[in-house]
Amino acid sequence: MQDLKQFVVDIPDFPKPGILFRDISPLLRRHFAATIESIESMFTEQEWDAVDAVAGIESRGFILASALAERRGKGFVPIRKKGKLPPPVVDIAYDLEYGTGVLEMQAGQGRLLLIDDVLATGGTLTASTALSRQAGYVVQGIGVLIDIGIAPGFRCEDHVPRIVLQYG
Repeated sequence: MQDLKQFVVDIPDFPKPGILFRDISPLLRRHFAATIESIESMFTEQEWDAVDAVAGIESRGFILASALAERRGKGFVPIRKKGKLPPPVVDIAYDLEYGTGVLEMQAGQGRLLLIDDVLATGGTLTASTALSRQAGYVVQGIGVLIDIGIAPGFRCEDHVPRIVLQYG
């Protein structure tokens, strides 16, 4: 898995000055199947059997979560930025490492694995977990492609995110 790290490109000062963006496009272009397999393998067969759907956080989390959902025969639930889903929706405001945001999802029920591309401060994962609960879901686990090392030891409610690529 660690050899996948060489295909993640650092882009300084994007989307704002002072932010170091981890571009996963080269990784997905060259090693999409291996990336998805790496995330999938973080969860046991029993854990996969215990979930109904995979939720992906906009936008790069969609890519990962939808591929996992298809691969495992599960549903896909999008968590989107404000105004991108038709109503009715449940929303939550949260802090980003470079501002604030609002996430939305449609109400539902069932057990989810929550998938995102990058763990930075943990704000997006914390908000998505709370939002999922407010929308009627139970989060069974969290998977993240990259932990950039800003929030060591991060926990989200009862969940320790499972990480494929560790930085920091």
